[in-house]
Amino acid sequence: MRQELQSLPKTLADDVARNLVMTGRLIDEDAEGAYAYAKIALRLASRVAAVREAAGFAAYANQKYEEALAEFRTARRMTGNVELWPVMADCERGRGRPEKALEMAGAPEVHKLDKAGQVEMRLVAAGARRDMDQVDAAIVTLQSPELASHSVQPWTARLRYAYADALLAAGRQDEAREWFAKAVEADRDGSTDASDRLAELDGVEFVDALDEDGNGAAEPSEAGEDAGTDRD
Repeated sequence: MRQELQSLPKTLADDVARNLVMTGRLIDEDAEGAYAYAKIALRLASRVAAVREAAGFAAYANQKYEEALAEFRTARRMTGNVELWPVMADCERGRGRPEKALEMAGAPEVHKLDKAGQVEMRLVAAGARRDMDQVDAAIVTLQSPELASHSVQPWTARLRYAYADALLAAGRQDEAREWFAKAVEADRDGSTDASDRLAELDGVEFVDALDEDGNGAAEPSEAGEDAGTDRD
């Protein structure tokens, strides 16, 4: 990104960089704020591919899928890279076009993706299947060497989580529980709510430790009244 900005006058490049930095800082916690900064960067340097890509992700985070797809397409035309192919397909899902997402999942571009990109494409394809109420097909789509592998990669937790969620949607609760547990093992940074889903399947109920007024600890219940219930 820094190299791309070198094509701009230094003062302008600095202004664009500041807005891109703020976009990156806010996108996970304040999507609207990130979008605002991305739009400023886009206004200042619309001919820079990295700016187009950042604007696309900011729009995507705000569920502005039409806009995100347009920005990703522009960035791809400018660079020739295929890295954005999975998120472009997911934008098609967001637009209510899961069939188009599946078409993209079978395109030659997928073979040019690295392993992480291919896994991401598999997740998008499975999501598209579920959009079309094809849960069993979604399960089959997620079954892969990456899912079966015991090594933990950046995508492992999300892949296992998606598989568990699809199994649960198919009514295969015992298998779903097993895979939610495996997702928890791989989810080192808490990127999913797999632990909550696992607790829910195990019948664990979390209750507030404060009373209704929030002034102190709740009175303990009678013995056996909350059997099987954990508290945090």
